[in-house]
Amino acid sequence: MSASVALADYAREHAQVHAVRTTVFVEGQGVPAGLERDALDPLSTHVLARDSDGTPVGTARLTPERRIGRMAVLESHRGRGIGEAMLAALVAHARAEGWPEVGLHAQLHALPFYARAGFVPCGPVFTEAGILHRHMVRRLPGASPVEDVDAAAAVVVALAGHARRGLGIYSRALDPGLLDRRDVVDALRRFATRPGRCQVRVLLQDAGSPQREDAPLLALAQRLPSVFEFRQTSDPVDDRYPSAYVFNDTGGALFRPLGQRFEGEGGIEAGHVARRLAHAFDPVWERSRPCTELRALG
Repeated sequence: MSASVALADYAREHAQVHAVRTTVFVEGQGVPAGLERDALDPLSTHVLARDSDGTPVGTARLTPERRIGRMAVLESHRGRGIGEAMLAALVAHARAEGWPEVGLHAQLHALPFYARAGFVPCGPVFTEAGILHRHMVRRLPGASPVEDVDAAAAVVVALAGHARRGLGIYSRALDPGLLDRRDVVDALRRFATRPGRCQVRVLLQDAGSPQREDAPLLALAQRLPSVFEFRQTSDPVDDRYPSAYVFNDTGGALFRPLGQRFEGEGGIEAGHVARRLAHAFDPVWERSRPCTELRALG
């Protein structure tokens, strides 16, 4: 990142905050100038990102309503990790304040950005300032409710991004509609191809269906056989297990009580859920058979 991020003194630096927001929102997105500022600005915690010469290039705020917003980075400085750094600074401030969770209203195109930071979509799509948004929440710590497939995918993307070396997946047949989504497969690809030794253990009840349906995750695994390992349950008790889940080695988890549905709970700071799932996963893994038939490229 070529910029520094720090909490701003709004009374002294408000002109710099609004200069960035006006460029991004009013001039860039057509948001009415009257909507860009509001009564919450003097009451909120703001961050400013500055280039190496001190020029403001990004800003965001955290309101007393425990909502992150007005996330803006100048177009010339996007793709450098500035947004991620500002988001992390505001999450850290919320945690220091002892808040149990923090939320935000994400423009639909920005959902993947916030998902990678551990935010989970909730509620319906709505319009704000003429732009489609969805509410997102991150527990500090804890598991958030997962309401639909988009929320489940957001959690899996975050789990892959925040894993250190290991991921565990328990699924009936690679969860069509979830584990074959492009954003999910791309997140698992990024994890599997990062430097260092990584491992993805996938425990299936039905290994034949993904093979017959050319599941995208299976194709990825066949290109990276040193990272992905598949096993199929062989104990009748395990075959009747109704749930599905994903967990990583840094305390993140997604648990869906009914594997054929996407509702459940999850997050990147769900340590108690992750420990419970890992404890249940390991003995089933040990007594299940390796799926050597899934390793060969077609």
